[in-house]
Amino acid sequence: MASGKVKWFNNAKGYGFINEDGSTEDLFAHYSAIQMDGYKTLKAGQSVIFEVIQGPKGNHAVNIHAAPVTVEARVPTNLTMNA
Repeated sequence: MASGKVKWFNNAKGYGFINEDGSTEDLFAHYSAIQMDGYKTLKAGQSVIFEVIQGPKGNHAVNIHAAPVTVEARVPTNLTMNA
C-alpha cells in the first residue's frame, strides 16, 4: 500500500485529491473509495494509506484508510524512587 496526505476533499462533491509520499502527482480520491464506518470523509492534511489504480483520466487512490496513529512512549527522566 502507498501512503500520503490529503490535499483537499470536498464533502458536497464527494471527491478530492491525495498527494502520495515521494511524488508530486495528485491522485483522485472519490468518497466511495474511503474505507471507514459512518460518514465517509477526509480532512486536508490527514495521513492516509491507499492503493493506486489507473483511471480513465489519470491515477486514482482506492481502498483509502486513515493511517494508523503512532504514539511514542516516553519514560520520564526525573523520577526518584524511595526505598
